[in-house]
Amino acid sequence: MAEVNQIFCAYRRKWVKRTPEEEVRQQFLTYLLSQCAYPASRIAVEVAIEGKRVDAIVYTMDMQPWMLLEFKAPHVTMGQSTLDQIAVYNRQLHAPYLVLSNGQSTLCARVTDQVVTFLPSLPSFPLS
Repeated sequence: MAEVNQIFCAYRRKWVKRTPEEEVRQQFLTYLLSQCAYPASRIAVEVAIEGKRVDAIVYTMDMQPWMLLEFKAPHVTMGQSTLDQIAVYNRQLHAPYLVLSNGQSTLCARVTDQVVTFLPSLPSFPLS
C-alpha cells in the first residue's frame, strides 16, 4: 500500500513521490487521455535525453517524437528559462510541438524551421 506522500504513475507503473510538479504531470496526462483522446500507448514519461530527462513525450503512431511536455509546480512562473529548457531537449528530438504547464496555465507552441508559434489550444493527436 502506498504512503500518503506518494502518487501512482500509470506510465511508469509504480508509486512515485508526491510533489507539486508530479501532481501537475499526472493531472495533465489524465487530461490528454480523457479530454483530448491522446492514446496512452504513445505517451512516455521521464525519457532520458543526453543526461537529462524530458517530463513526457507524445509519439506519433509511427513512434516519432511529436510533442514534448515540461511540467512545473503551480507556484513556478513559466517564462523564457522554462521555454529554453524544453527547447534544449528538442534540439535532438525535433518534435513539432512543445507544451509547458504548471497546472495553472499551459503554453503550447508549434516549432517549424526554428520559428516558435504559440497556439491557443493543444493540437489534435495525428491518427496517421
